[in-house]
Amino acid sequence: MSSEECLAWAARDASGHLSPYKFNRRAVGDDDVYVKITHCGVCYADIVWTRNKHGDSMYPVVPGHEIAGIVTKVGSNVKRFNVGDHVGVGTYVNSCRDCEYCDDGLEQQCSKGAVFTFNGVDSDGTITKGGYSNFIVVHERYCFKIPKTYPLASAAPLLCAGITVYSPMIRHKMNQQPGKSLGVIGLGGLGHMAVKFGKAFGLNVTVFSTSISKKDEALNLLGADNFVISSDQEQMKGLTKTLDFIIDTASGDHPFEPYLALLKTFGILVAVGAGSEIKFSPRSLFFRLRTISGSIVGGTKEIQEMIDLCAEKAIYPKIEVIPIDYANEAIERVIKSDVKYRFVIDIEKSLK
Repeated sequence: MSSEECLAWAARDASGHLSPYKFNRRAVGDDDVYVKITHCGVCYADIVWTRNKHGDSMYPVVPGHEIAGIVTKVGSNVKRFNVGDHVGVGTYVNSCRDCEYCDDGLEQQCSKGAVFTFNGVDSDGTITKGGYSNFIVVHERYCFKIPKTYPLASAAPLLCAGITVYSPMIRHKMNQQPGKSLGVIGLGGLGHMAVKFGKAFGLNVTVFSTSISKKDEALNLLGADNFVISSDQEQMKGLTKTLDFIIDTASGDHPFEPYLALLKTFGILVAVGAGSEIKFSPRSLFFRLRTISGSIVGGTKEIQEMIDLCAEKAIYPKIEVIPIDYANEAIERVIKSDVKYRFVIDIEKSLK
């Protein structure tokens, strides 16, 4: 099989402006799956690397790592997938497959570094390009089967937003403790999935937000049990030492002490947002034996388990489906938190 021209949208410089672009994907290897992309979620990471926020963007950048589509070709050694299968591809497309973390299905923690789905350097030295494109070629290990009863548009955000909150929830056994209390800071793409998983696990969920406009949706659309304006000191004080877990999805910098004070003895706060720093007194942890931890996406085993759970329990992200030529406007709206709760690009119908 020879390499094939791929249609995409890419950013050429740090302005981040996206426009049509063509490049060649690698030929399908013996262990590869060729995925015709039908949908791709819009993630804050797309902004980070199209706009060179970390100073390491390799232009042109084709963003997108919440990919859903249909298998149209498979390599001769591929055992897990067949032509016609619905599949997802997440935030990484390669790893060493030989270290202790890869052996444990924690490929995102690969000792040699997982290869990101876009703006990464693959094992052959090529720069990876993401899902704002009409197909992708991926080693079968990094593809995930999506049940055909589960809409591909809804599946796309699971591959980053979903797994980013699901993974620490499983690691801290939140799925095994129904009746316990979970606080969710922020109600965006990640936060709304944390609420959905929390309710599926039987937790009592409190949403913390700076915006009263999100109260109705938090309680009535997403099913949260409580809603708190985080700037309301009386509301916050009333919840002192009442929460078993907190998942912090807020992307901006904010104080941590007020939230740590809400945790019970042995309480756990997991930070998954992208703020620039975390500040708190160690005494906030010492006297109540509290824990603060971080997390980023998940391993291949966990991702498949999450997709299967979402299909089984009918857990769907709240999405706004858009055409590819709306991508620049969508990114501006993501920056302003003006989306409920994830944009998904309809690649199949709009990328021509």
